[in-house]
This record gives sequence, C-alpha cells and structure tokens, in this order.
Amino acid sequence: MRETPVGWHRTYTVEETITFLGTRQVEELSLDNDLGEGFLEGYKVVDFLEEAVYNDITYLIPVITIHSSNAARVEYMEQAVANIHRIREQQLKDTNASR
Repeated sequence: MRETPVGWHRTYTVEETITFLGTRQVEELSLDNDLGEGFLEGYKVVDFLEEAVYNDITYLIPVITIHSSNAARVEYMEQAVANIHRIREQQLKDTNASR
C-alpha cells in the first residue's frame, strides 16, 4: 500500500527480506508486520536478525524502523530490536573484557 522511496529496495515476503539481509548490504530497514492478505509474518525478520547478531559479532545491524497498524506485533518487534542492541552491547563488553 505504501510507495517505495527512491533508492530503496522493496521486498514482499519474509524470505525475500531475509535473503536480501544476507547480502549484508542493508543499511536501513523499514518493516511492517502485515505483509498482505494472509501474510502476517513481518516479525520473523527481526527474529532472524536477533539470531544473526547473536551468532555473528560482525553482523552489521541496520537502522530499523517499524511501521505497522498491528499494535501487538509492533510491541513484539520493538522489544526484539531492543534485544538485538542489548546482545551487541554485551558482545562488545565481552570482547573488550577479554583483551
């Protein structure tokens, strides 16, 4: 329903989004949970990011914006994003402590 801003790459499915994130070229990510009729899975993208960051300290975290009218999923997704940043902070502390 929204126009894709100039310079952005639009994806339509969770799988397509995760594949694009796998290129490690995503600097900014704008997410909606409700991807269309019958596709209410946008939250799975932040689940993927959470796991990717946990498993790989070199994984760059894009700037993440969540826009969805699904209030329950927005809250879940925002908590997951906060957790992604907590994971990274802990990784950096652990790395600095081991030096």
